[in-house]
Amino acid sequence: MTERPRILFLCTANSARSQLAEAILRDRAADRMAVCSAGTKPSTVHPLAIEVLAEEGISSEGLRSTSVEDVLRDGPVSLTIAVCASAAEHCPVVAGEQVRSWPFDDPAACDGDDEAKRNAFRTARDAIASKIDAWLEAGGA
Repeated sequence: MTERPRILFLCTANSARSQLAEAILRDRAADRMAVCSAGTKPSTVHPLAIEVLAEEGISSEGLRSTSVEDVLRDGPVSLTIAVCASAAEHCPVVAGEQVRSWPFDDPAACDGDDEAKRNAFRTARDAIASKIDAWLEAGGA
């Protein structure tokens, strides 16, 4: 049996966009791909990321903010996708491989009331899901 390719989503804080991407790809393709995420400066998973995933019935089980170094200690990655421009700039190469750049606006940077922030997370979730769906449809990896 062939081992599943390991896909890494990279962001700065590993709190929102990369967490959303990890959960969405895992939901869509866990049978075909091992999915993880990391940050160049990891913090904590944003509660609104978990909330908007739950709205779509996507599990957030196992999501945690971690560093690139910790992910690489667990084994090699087949593909790294940076979901923020800063991470792509600071880590153009991970484990000798070019990083793909899929930049999305940071929902955690949204100013406004709770509903405006929630909507920013929904917008990011939906944009990331659309990109992942198109990527999978095109064959992934």
